[in-house]
Amino acid sequence: MIKKLEEQMYEMLNQKFGHATFRPGQKEAIEAALNGKHSLVMLPTGSGKSLCYQLPSYFMPGATLVVSPLLSLMQDQVETMKRNGEKSVVALNSFMSQKEKSLIINNLESFKFIFMSPEMLQHDRIINRLKNIKLSLLVVDEAHCISQWGMDFRPDYLKLGEIRKTLDGPLTMALTATAIEKVRNEIIENLNLQTNVKEIIYSVNRPSIQLRVELCKGDKVIKMIQAINEFKSAGIIYFSSKKVADAMAEKIRQTTIFSAESYHSDIEAEDKKKIQAQFLDNDLDIICATSAFGMGIDKPDIRFVIHYHMPANPEMYLQEIGRASRDEKGGVALLLYESGDEFLQMRLQQDTFPNSDELSFAYAHPKSLEALKDDSKSRLADYFIKQNIQIENAHHLIEERILYKKEQLSIMVKYALTVECKRETLLNYFNEELKVDSKQCCSSCQPHLSLPYEINKDSNHKYNNNERTWEMVMKKLFNFTEQDR
Repeated sequence: MIKKLEEQMYEMLNQKFGHATFRPGQKEAIEAALNGKHSLVMLPTGSGKSLCYQLPSYFMPGATLVVSPLLSLMQDQVETMKRNGEKSVVALNSFMSQKEKSLIINNLESFKFIFMSPEMLQHDRIINRLKNIKLSLLVVDEAHCISQWGMDFRPDYLKLGEIRKTLDGPLTMALTATAIEKVRNEIIENLNLQTNVKEIIYSVNRPSIQLRVELCKGDKVIKMIQAINEFKSAGIIYFSSKKVADAMAEKIRQTTIFSAESYHSDIEAEDKKKIQAQFLDNDLDIICATSAFGMGIDKPDIRFVIHYHMPANPEMYLQEIGRASRDEKGGVALLLYESGDEFLQMRLQQDTFPNSDELSFAYAHPKSLEALKDDSKSRLADYFIKQNIQIENAHHLIEERILYKKEQLSIMVKYALTVECKRETLLNYFNEELKVDSKQCCSSCQPHLSLPYEINKDSNHKYNNNERTWEMVMKKLFNFTEQDR
């Protein structure tokens, strides 16, 4: 019987997806679902997590509900499935007109795959419709968002456990690319999956991606252009500022032979689709983006990912660099680090939390929050109030969260400044050990790395001496207070 099921899985893999073999972790996740087990699946970025729920869904009679964090990600996944021949798929989102939403809601039972944001699941009408259709599988994509407030605070993710209970506890699969053990435990607890759950955990390591750091002294733009000329294309450059992303895209167009466009929340939806399509078709070399870009982008030959600004935490960094070398033919991840970068990130992080005065005002005037739902501070205050969390506890939770973010950021500073193996520094954060040494590992192990995808090409990069110790940076970082905002 087991052999028969396995044969059916391989037949479906070939029939629906055109593959003869599974990638690591996929088979275990699919078998867990088909055997009626809940699962927490952690596979590295680019390892094909979507197949983990799509394939078993074809063996199940009802619908699969996929909870996804970004509208653009949902749309990418739906369009990819349609291109691959799946017509019974839909994304219900805020981009739609009321008429379009009503048409879909009234005909939910006709779809095999239904994508929604956690915010959309807060509407009683939608929950009632979902309760009246056969729901065979609930998928929580980017499940690390559940943990406490997640990598980017989304209070409605914290309500998914209640939603799941309202839907009579359907078979559930939680997917993530990066989650430390503490976060994985919180995901399981929040979704109430403590019994009959299988954890499928694979290493976050991507050995085909070189890890490089350039220490900059007012020459970050020059080093970025030098790197682009060395790495060629295709590539993504990440920024914490939309304005800087725009300016650097223009700079690349002016000073190199490569085409470049910026991508962030201020770009019109149609322009985003055009930019994505051009990048996927190799008509566009480089994307200068904020963190919104890359999720769901199935481009196997991205050769480099540069971080112009330091990311907030190791999870985000590994997710973003993981978009390189999906074909495992080689890629480069370069972090451009300059003294003070960590404080820019800390200011950005603190701007998402209400300070003492703002929180007190929100508790005193809760109705004032109703018109400010798009403001992260107001959403957070509103969540605390509706959960009946006392203001003293709310203050404490915010302080805890800011400290936690500082600790995560400190790992990124350590990564930038360490002269020890950079890959090992990242893996240690995830409680992993580096099992295989490689001379092409990182810029600490080999300062003059040759490109992994042009192995005979010599690198001309020169690495600055580290003039500041990590301990000095940490002392300043943890003394960064509300007065520094």
